[in-house]
Amino acid sequence: MVAHRGASEISPEHTLAAYRRAVEAGADGLECDIRLTADGHLVCVHDRRIDRTSSGRGVLSTMRLDELDSFDWGSWKNPWADLDDEADLPDPDLTKVLTLENLLATVRDAGRPLELAIETKHPTRYAGLVERRLIEMLDRFGWAHPKVGSESPVRVMSFSWLSLRRMRTLAPGLRTVLLMDRVPLRFRDGSLPTGVSYAGPSLEIVTAHPEYVDRAHKHGHQVHVWTVNTEQDVRHCRDIGVDAIISDRPELAIKTLADPTPTPIPVPAAGARSHRHPLRRPRRQP
Repeated sequence: MVAHRGASEISPEHTLAAYRRAVEAGADGLECDIRLTADGHLVCVHDRRIDRTSSGRGVLSTMRLDELDSFDWGSWKNPWADLDDEADLPDPDLTKVLTLENLLATVRDAGRPLELAIETKHPTRYAGLVERRLIEMLDRFGWAHPKVGSESPVRVMSFSWLSLRRMRTLAPGLRTVLLMDRVPLRFRDGSLPTGVSYAGPSLEIVTAHPEYVDRAHKHGHQVHVWTVNTEQDVRHCRDIGVDAIISDRPELAIKTLADPTPTPIPVPAAGARSHRHPLRRPRRQP
């Protein structure tokens, strides 16, 4: 069970507080998005612009880390909350922009095995520099080039096959996940581009086409599904053999996975038409 941007249903996404809550809840892994600042730092932010999740405005890639650090990255989640005392200061774990380096340190120091799924966001003005900076950072932790017989706790995800191809060239030992909001025709048999380790279909894909999971497994690929936030959807993913679910609600997902109750099979009403779609679904942001 992988916590999507941390325990982001409750805590502000991509804050250290959100990730610590997910670790405390018992998540097997954490998921983050990374973007490159104007002065070369990797930060955990989903959107191209910072308007939604911070007190600032503008395009992230045009800003330095010290500029980003001057904004509040948590109050948008609970805008009605007030400090009880003027002497109280906001918790920096809830309000500071999170660098990838700090998140990697959190994974390293968790006290138990913990994985990290890192999504590279494209397109970006920095193109392949994102992947090069990522490898440099992972090398500092000894996780970019795992020794023979060992495995890095990090896997890299992207909707961009070009990004994953760069990762394969720079760090062939790292696992990669091709995220998909639709499955390209040539990969509907469960295969993936050369060098990609895992399939990353949306929840909509495996809901409409649960057989895709078996197809991927027959080709030797794990299936990691995003974003799974209800008990019914968690059970469905478990029942069809999904290998990992990515959820905003790690507490609910963990509790549901521990319950062996199978997913009830809905009985269609008489005369109801099927709304089954091909392996093409509207895009939802992971």
